[in-house]
Amino acid sequence: MRQFNITVNGVGYQVSVEEVGGAAPMAPVAPMAAPVAAAPVAAPVAAAPVAAAPIAGGEKISSPMPGTILDVKVKQGQAVKKGDVLVILEAMKMENEIMAPCDGTIQQVVVSNGATVNSGDPLIVIG
Repeated sequence: MRQFNITVNGVGYQVSVEEVGGAAPMAPVAPMAAPVAAAPVAAPVAAAPVAAAPIAGGEKISSPMPGTILDVKVKQGQAVKKGDVLVILEAMKMENEIMAPCDGTIQQVVVSNGATVNSGDPLIVIG
C-alpha cells in the first residue's frame, strides 16, 4: 500500500493506493466523493432595450459595435457639424465617441442613456 497526497481544486486529500500483480483480482473500492463548493449563481441582469421608435428620414448613424450607451450628447432639433460628438458608447470597458459624419440637424434620437445596443442598431438620425 502506498500513500499519496493529492490536491484537487485547492482541497487536499490523502489517498492509499495498492499495487496489484498481473492476474490478482482487484477488491472493489468505494469511491470517495470530493467536496464541491457550489458557486453562487447571479441572476441575469436585464438590459434596457433600445427604444422601438419609428426612424425618421435622413442619415442614420448606427452603432459600430455592441455596447451600452453612457451618454447622449445631442437633442432632437439640435444643429451639429461634422465631427461633433453625438453619443458615448461603452464597449469592452472603453468609452467610444460616436461622431457626426456630416453637418445637419438631429431629426431623431433613437437611444437613451443606459440602453444596450448591438452592432448596426440605429442611434441617431441626422437630416
